[in-house]
Amino acid sequence: MDVAMHYVGGKWKAIVLYYLIEEKKRFNEIKKLIPNITEKMLSIQLKNLEEHGIIKKEVFNIKPPLKVEYSLTDFGKTLIPLLKYLVTWGSYVVKEKSHVIQIKK
Repeated sequence: MDVAMHYVGGKWKAIVLYYLIEEKKRFNEIKKLIPNITEKMLSIQLKNLEEHGIIKKEVFNIKPPLKVEYSLTDFGKTLIPLLKYLVTWGSYVVKEKSHVIQIKK
């Protein structure tokens, strides 16, 4: 558990990874999907996930502007079943407990 949480623990990492399951996303696309995360925190999370080899950052030198996309690496894709299960479990909790949490900034 300690090793797994080292890689994907925290408030935002799993959410960021979930939004990268289907397709590459740009920074602003991820930010729009997670409105409660600050730009600084998103930047930190993306950098950390990249350092761990879970996501990759592709920089396209198109002028103007610079285009950057994030996507799951093959290693990161091994998390997809876990991420999907967490969504299923979260839906179960909402149904069983009739409880939805509000994420605060």
